[in-house]
Amino acid sequence: MRKITALSVVVLFIAAALIINKISNSTNTADETVKETPAPAEQEKYRVISGVIKKGETFLHIFKKYALDVGELFQVREAAADVHRLRDLRPGQEYKIILDENDRIASLEYCINDDAILSVKRTESGFCAEKQTVVYEEKIQHISGVIKDNLVSSMGEGRENLILALQLSDIFAWDIDFTTDLRKGDMYKIVAKAFYLDGEFKKFGEVVSAEFVNNGKTHHAYRFALNGKADYFDDEGRSLKKAFLKAPLNFRRISSTFSKGRFHPILKTYRPHHGLDYAAPTGTPVSSVGDGTVVFSGRKGQYGNLVSVKHRNGYVTRYGHLSRIGKNIRNGARVEQGEIIGYVGSTGLATGPHLHYEIRINNRAVNPLTVELPRGESIPRELRAEFTKFRNSMITRFALITPPVFASSPEMRDNNI
Repeated sequence: MRKITALSVVVLFIAAALIINKISNSTNTADETVKETPAPAEQEKYRVISGVIKKGETFLHIFKKYALDVGELFQVREAAADVHRLRDLRPGQEYKIILDENDRIASLEYCINDDAILSVKRTESGFCAEKQTVVYEEKIQHISGVIKDNLVSSMGEGRENLILALQLSDIFAWDIDFTTDLRKGDMYKIVAKAFYLDGEFKKFGEVVSAEFVNNGKTHHAYRFALNGKADYFDDEGRSLKKAFLKAPLNFRRISSTFSKGRFHPILKTYRPHHGLDYAAPTGTPVSSVGDGTVVFSGRKGQYGNLVSVKHRNGYVTRYGHLSRIGKNIRNGARVEQGEIIGYVGSTGLATGPHLHYEIRINNRAVNPLTVELPRGESIPRELRAEFTKFRNSMITRFALITPPVFASSPEMRDNNI
């Protein structure tokens, strides 16, 4: 009996050892599977060539630079002809070319502008081109600042800040002369649309509302749709547009004509019973302050080269000492508010380059700085409640903006934005 028991113990011991060994081998095998080095990834079948168009550069230059098939360029150009001509390239715009495993063109993209992309792709039947719309993320941006020198420099560097400054000057062009009236310490607050792509700021859209404090006086502008067209209105719902602009030297045109390095301050002097003299560089564009008809264009005594424009209700404006008169500005010609009619000079009786500007009512000279001019259309009674609600929401935003600031806020859900 004892022999059988001892034998059983030995058998059980051997069996247990075999089971443990099997489990151990199984564990080791599992460990090796987890740690197994993955197979090398497949090589990419496509490669990308991308860059920015340089001044004078064409796609022919790019194809030769990267030793691409010029014959395929001609095919791409033909496919794109009805969408966007490949010869119409702008410096600074991005492009991207994707090549297949045989270094053939798989696709070509060119950014036509901020809102559209030319996309050309290879298909079984050849190349196919289309214009794709850039889809941006829209936000509402708060921008504010203090005037130190001029509006453009106070906005900061960059193309988009310049565009925003010009928008602001256009909005208040009937109430503020941005070439001469700004004072150090003036402040602005802007609520504007801003567009982002892949989380990166790209450009500003419309100014939704704005506040500008000029020489202690606060001006407001609210963008509101009236009769299907958006315009700007003041706190009382009156259109900011008036019969005449505040000044004949348009800030936008001056900023576009003279680079930052050549920007000269404009000096304004009022001469009682005569008008205003604007000391400005020769060649500075002069704009008609309102719609009207040219009643004189040519040389006239001490005025030198003079343009006179007749407006409604007996108003006439005069622009003297011009270096030259604008193209097609002759007697009987119709001109629009803001249209260039000539350029600053020193013709006639003038000691230096400047513009002499007069406003006359029924042939009587009046002070351009104080004359009251009629405004445009106001918010109708049936839309006043909607406008008031929108205006109040903007006033709340202005109160939250502390200069200087550049920050975004959640998207606004308003029909007028």
